[in-house]
Amino acid sequence: MEDGLSRAPAAAHRFYTVPEAAGLLRVSAMTLYRSIAANEFPAIRIRTRLLVPATLIDGMLDAAIRRGAVVDIAEWRTFA
Repeated sequence: MEDGLSRAPAAAHRFYTVPEAAGLLRVSAMTLYRSIAANEFPAIRIRTRLLVPATLIDGMLDAAIRRGAVVDIAEWRTFA
């Protein structure tokens, strides 16, 4: 990089914003905001900002592959 600073690749994020997580899950940000507000989808709130742990997204993917079935976040509460 020109400024001499190394930057972590996007995959190294520990948290995603709601719009980033929604994009990964292929749903609208509003759908994910509503799911978080209804306590159906785990998130971390820091004042007015909501963050989704990357391990949650990874864990959901791993569980779906391992089970060979649909993972319903409303029923699945295990963090990877």
